[in-house]
Amino acid sequence: MQKRPLILITNDDGIQSPGLRAAARAVADLGDLLIVAPNKQQTGASRSYPFNNNQPLEQTTVALNGSTHPAHTGNMSPAQSVTVGVLYLARRPVDLVISGINYGENVGSGVTISGTVGAAIEAGCYGIPALAVSLQTPHEHHFSNSDVVDFSVAAHFTRQFAQKVLQNGLPANVDLLKIDVPASATVETPWQFGRVSRQRYYETPPGNFEKVLKGESKLAYHVNVQRDSLEPDSDVKIFSVDRHVSVVPMTVDLTAPVTLADVSRFYNHKK
Repeated sequence: MQKRPLILITNDDGIQSPGLRAAARAVADLGDLLIVAPNKQQTGASRSYPFNNNQPLEQTTVALNGSTHPAHTGNMSPAQSVTVGVLYLARRPVDLVISGINYGENVGSGVTISGTVGAAIEAGCYGIPALAVSLQTPHEHHFSNSDVVDFSVAAHFTRQFAQKVLQNGLPANVDLLKIDVPASATVETPWQFGRVSRQRYYETPPGNFEKVLKGESKLAYHVNVQRDSLEPDSDVKIFSVDRHVSVVPMTVDLTAPVTLADVSRFYNHKK
């Protein structure tokens, strides 16, 4: 008999996140689940590997479809959670990594800051297809793990793309899909492929960063979409203007999309 796919579930909001549970519930019947996540909030951790793990890995459980499912947690980043799952906990190759469902969208040039995306990139570095799924929420919920957030629509798209990837894999040269679901989305909302915008999307108010450095304030941020310069096929345009579900194929190869010969000619002709 063919074994069921092994799906690793992680996030950057921590093992207690309702978004993590929503992702697990959405795909529980598609394969066997390996749940590994940080034991505390890791928003903004990117693909970091902090050397501060002075706590042992813990076994715990996650509520799942009227029962509980074994899970693992520890003092580790989202990317480290993937590595622990892939290299230490998995007893067979992982077929898919799902990172999320995150509180708050991850669009624009700041996506590399995201621990949600960082975990998916880590999976891609192991050659494992990955989804990084985020749901637009009010800013006050970005660090809250609030139960008032409804993840059902985002879970629907998580399942939809998990099925696609498990059945067909990812296209050549694609390592992960970054999926961002608007708060207004329903299961009928169209999804659209796009690319990462060069716009920052999240912006720190003037003077706030100086106050943060002086210990006088917490970091504040708001959304700033510059529509006049917004790329028409970008995740910010699809998500914030069209209000569609944005799906961005991403790669761990950060090389600029130019030929190396062109770069060589450019510098050889410069004095």
